[in-house]
Amino acid sequence: MKALVWHGKEDIRCDTVTDPEIQDPRDAIIKVTSCAICGSDLHLFHNYIPGMMPGDIMGHETMGEVVEVGSGVDGKLKKGDRIVVPFTIICGECDQCKRGNFSVCETTNRKRHLADKVFGHSTAGLFGYTHLTGGYPGGQAEYLRVPFADATHIKVPAGIPDEQLLFLSDIFPTGWQAAAQCDIVPTDTVAIWGCGPVGQMAIRSAILLGANQVVAIDCLPERLSMAEAAGATTINFETESVLERLQELTDGKGPEKCIDCVGMESHVMATLPDTVLDRAKQMVMLESDRPHVLREMIYVCRPGGIISVPGVYSGFSDKLPMGAFMNKGLTMRTGQTHVNRWTDDLLRRIEEGEIDPSFVITHTVPLNQGPEMYQVFRDKRDSCVKVVLKP
Repeated sequence: MKALVWHGKEDIRCDTVTDPEIQDPRDAIIKVTSCAICGSDLHLFHNYIPGMMPGDIMGHETMGEVVEVGSGVDGKLKKGDRIVVPFTIICGECDQCKRGNFSVCETTNRKRHLADKVFGHSTAGLFGYTHLTGGYPGGQAEYLRVPFADATHIKVPAGIPDEQLLFLSDIFPTGWQAAAQCDIVPTDTVAIWGCGPVGQMAIRSAILLGANQVVAIDCLPERLSMAEAAGATTINFETESVLERLQELTDGKGPEKCIDCVGMESHVMATLPDTVLDRAKQMVMLESDRPHVLREMIYVCRPGGIISVPGVYSGFSDKLPMGAFMNKGLTMRTGQTHVNRWTDDLLRRIEEGEIDPSFVITHTVPLNQGPEMYQVFRDKRDSCVKVVLKP
């Protein structure tokens, strides 16, 4: 089959690889009908996250048709079923899964000894990510083996286009969780840094959850206009002071809730010296992340407020203002997304027409154009916000 394969830093190729096979009774094989490039795939593209190996298949936003099931799937899936595959691989049986904490499933990371050393305790296995999360082949391919398939799936109905359902795999529940863990109340101002695909979903989720005002922060016109279309007030950080504008918009009190949809690769600008220093440290391996957004959120957030971090961080971040964080009594909530905790509700909202996640798609191309689209997405060329690939 054809698949997008990681060969090293900024080297993704469309290769012919071995077709997946059933390896465990709980496995299923799907024929992929749609997949996507995620912003967190760019962290792997840039080789900022450790644990990638040449030959690893990329991708964790995938859906398709079941073509084979193992004997242990126990009737929960059958040939012909149409499913979205959550990026988190879950067993559905461990203590964390029973609590709904699916992204920290205690069973599915088959290389947990690596994650135990790096994180202290292992998290769940993830598709198409590093060997710290199991080294599972990803879904930017013609076929995908789904481990623990009896639990790791979202059945979806016929009659709804792939484009409306695909993002149940990651960015829609990720944006939703980012907003949900803010405990939004009707008087809240919610400030969201980063208007990429996850940021766009967080904007709409915060509005659906009843925020009084949503403020979206970015510098790309196409992303800001997409945020405005949802009803957000926008700040272009290249032409405006984020601190001053947030003070104006909140009567000097600061936003009650702040969401970081940027993560470890904050934009580098000469007018923001901390970002230049972070990039220099990153280049000589003295720091793994560029946490400008985290610093800014801690500074501007209203005392007693909540900071939500769906943006990916990989290791160590310097110069975080813990004094301000502690003295202002802030709460921070983070984590990879507990996808299956949210998807029943989100699928219902799609079916009822409350939201159509396909609004974020700007490019749809064949799988073999994937390597080129990684570069287009990275460079934000051609007003690229979200890429869908068709095997």
